[in-house]
Amino acid sequence: MPQDLSATPETPKEDGRPKWDNKFQYILSCIGFAVGLGNVWRFPYLCQIHGGGAFLIPYFIALLFEGIPLLHLELALGQCLRKGSIGAWNTISPYLGGVGVGSWMVSVLVSLYYNTVLTWVMWYFINSFQEPLPWSVCPLNENRTGFNEECYESTAVNYFWYRKTLNITPDIAESGTFQWWLILCLAACWAIVYLCTIRGIETTGKAIYVTAIFPYLVLTIFLIQGLTLPGATEGLIYLFTPNLNTLKNPRVWLDAATQIFFSLSLAFGGLIAFASYNPTKNDCEKDAVTVAIVNSMTSLYASIPVFSVLGFKATTAYWDCLDRNIINIINEFDLPEESIMRQNYTSWISFLNSSYPEKIAGLKLKSCDLQEFLDQSVSGTGLAFIVFTQAIILMPGSQAWAILFFIMLFSLGLSSMFGNIEGVFTPLLELQIIPKSAPKELLSGIICLISFLIALCFTLGSGSYWIDIFDRYAGSVPLLVIAFFEVIGVVYIYKIKRFSEDVEWMTGRKLNLYWQITWRFISPLLLLIVFMAFVTLQMQKPPSYTAWNPKYESFPMKEEKVYPPWVQAICVLLAALPCVCVPLVALFHLVKQKRRSKEPSLVPPEVSSCQGANSNFSHPKE
Repeated sequence: MPQDLSATPETPKEDGRPKWDNKFQYILSCIGFAVGLGNVWRFPYLCQIHGGGAFLIPYFIALLFEGIPLLHLELALGQCLRKGSIGAWNTISPYLGGVGVGSWMVSVLVSLYYNTVLTWVMWYFINSFQEPLPWSVCPLNENRTGFNEECYESTAVNYFWYRKTLNITPDIAESGTFQWWLILCLAACWAIVYLCTIRGIETTGKAIYVTAIFPYLVLTIFLIQGLTLPGATEGLIYLFTPNLNTLKNPRVWLDAATQIFFSLSLAFGGLIAFASYNPTKNDCEKDAVTVAIVNSMTSLYASIPVFSVLGFKATTAYWDCLDRNIINIINEFDLPEESIMRQNYTSWISFLNSSYPEKIAGLKLKSCDLQEFLDQSVSGTGLAFIVFTQAIILMPGSQAWAILFFIMLFSLGLSSMFGNIEGVFTPLLELQIIPKSAPKELLSGIICLISFLIALCFTLGSGSYWIDIFDRYAGSVPLLVIAFFEVIGVVYIYKIKRFSEDVEWMTGRKLNLYWQITWRFISPLLLLIVFMAFVTLQMQKPPSYTAWNPKYESFPMKEEKVYPPWVQAICVLLAALPCVCVPLVALFHLVKQKRRSKEPSLVPPEVSSCQGANSNFSHPKE
């Protein structure tokens, strides 16, 4: 039996593994990895389209039975075995090595496109120092006789995003050219990631104090400012008013389950890597609950300033609509100025409709409905680079708010990148891809340089279409599959009894019934249901995308197109590649084992538990 480690508060250094400076640094790193851009631009959108406050019901059910159990499992596994994703699963069983390889592969793919999103954020941040903001006005055409046609037909905000930032092509099959401004920003972003991750947690642990805490400060500033804006109340009422009828829609439950799963950054391998730098005697159960609750509360907290600002934007658009109608009516009926105001507009319209119906019909007045403006839902890059930037233009001191907003987004994304890179860096370090004598800086440099070179494809005119593909296929289905095998591997191959003893050995208390039931039955069942529902929805219609095409007859509406067959093949490859690692590695070890013995064992007898794996590092026997 391994010695009791309770006498030593920290893991001894015989294993030569770095450690967190303190518990707060570790918790901040986990929170920074979990809390990302999706908390700001995905969660509020889901609340908006799925019945406001009613969405919180399936959201918290998914958190309780899927999010927290899986998070605890990953943190406990990493802390117990003190290895990255590949090493941890190989230690449990060589047959499960593919789970670690799949996690590593997803971390690589997600890192490639995630840092490109930060490239866009950096570009907007740099341009935020201009006065006026470059997305607030349309440029002149080449003859300088009027506004640019593409900008005039859409909006200045759309034009700056699609033309001045992305220089987007009208079709994914048209690659377009490299955008030099994006290449420079991409290089700067990877240089920042390299400097922050140069020695693994020894450097990210220092940077996380800024990148994880600063967004909360900016959110609070936006919250105070947002609540003072006209229309903020309407935005918040719209967001949180529950519509319980939406709970009958299965899509609401699916979106809640997937949002919890992805927002906690499960199955990437980054959490296992972070936990592996903990002392083995640490309360991983408390850590998991803390990180999960802070992540969900951050989503709710971020929703308030976001929808305060969106409520302000909707109200401003509603007032503009009324004002245009009022001017038309006053001019048509030759009424005194200020005779019709926003406050009495409805009564005037009713009177004029009944008295002069033909005249009113001839004016072709726009239908002004605040609810319609509030219903204009958008998520992801559309929220950050179009809707929110448009709202910022309308705010007093717009330049300062733009700078703050993009610094906040960059900090959120950067702290998530730390976790992604750690999920790539730690397994490679343990596999000794480079000689042990070589400095960590070399491995970090190789990872960042190769990633930068591959990510150059995202700076092409068609780059944003490919980022959507990576996000939709590489960062979704594979994670569900990997997480399912993680639970199955621990519960039914490593055995839940052995794992429970390991957790008790680390935390000093027995696991309660909640963990036993969720790990054995509820979590794997939920993952299976979500995976099947997700795949079913994807297969209902051919994979498509929306293209920005100035020659489209309904422009500035985006043109919906079906992916060409070769692009669909790449979509399948991105989704399948990390998944097939699981059976392929298992098959490889099965063949290898059968050559040696006719009775292969799923769990190698030499590693009976993580306590056995850690016994080499326990303090000397008394």
